[in-house]
Amino acid sequence: GAMWRGAAAGLLCVAAACLLRRGFEPRARLLSAAELRRYRGAPGEPGLYLALLGRVFDVERGRKHYGPGGAYSGLAGRDATRAFASGDFTPAGLVDNVSGLSPAELLSIHSWLSFYSDNYEPVGKLVGRFYDENGAPTEALREVESAIEEALKFQAESEQKKQQFPPCNSEWSSAKGTRFWCSRQSGGVPRAWAGVPRKLYGPGSQGSRCVCVRSSGPPWGQPGSSQHSDRGDLDNPHLEQYEGCHPLAEQCVLLT
Repeated sequence: GAMWRGAAAGLLCVAAACLLRRGFEPRARLLSAAELRRYRGAPGEPGLYLALLGRVFDVERGRKHYGPGGAYSGLAGRDATRAFASGDFTPAGLVDNVSGLSPAELLSIHSWLSFYSDNYEPVGKLVGRFYDENGAPTEALREVESAIEEALKFQAESEQKKQQFPPCNSEWSSAKGTRFWCSRQSGGVPRAWAGVPRKLYGPGSQGSRCVCVRSSGPPWGQPGSSQHSDRGDLDNPHLEQYEGCHPLAEQCVLLT
């Protein structure tokens, strides 16, 4: 009984909390910047490490990239988090200061962190900008982590929006004007319906863009509601019809 319960608890730990910490528990090794500098993979040095957001990884297996003479040797022996976002491998770019990065750049750091966590052995933490001398996260780390969370949330919402309102196909010619039309592939969003063209107005943005709107079934996100009018998303308040187009036409020509 007790032994089995212990094993089960261990498994649970692996599945949840331990995965989040990914081996960065408090007793993980703490390195100073000076110590980390000794791990650039040169002859006589103890190994090949790099740090990202203060987490130190052993990248010996990637020696051809990170070792002396490798394309990414500038990342070795230091925390150059900013370079992972900016691609700037000059001394000015190989720094751990992440202030002022865009959401897309933060997402790039996030995906690199996942890459190293999945492919390389974690060593410990770098004492400095992201961890204090006890290995506890600093305010700077908490700030960048919550900015990454925000960026991930925003990305998920944009993906959702693109599923709900895929962009139209469009073409323009001086003779025929502009033609908008919807297909089951338009906007690079494969789906079971084509939809009809509408102008979509974004909150707080000037102007509109052409999207394809589902014209039957329940509104988006309400699959079970029996109260709906079987008009898909046509009644969404952010949409407007194109003048001079039949409301249910799958294509629409606007004369210029």
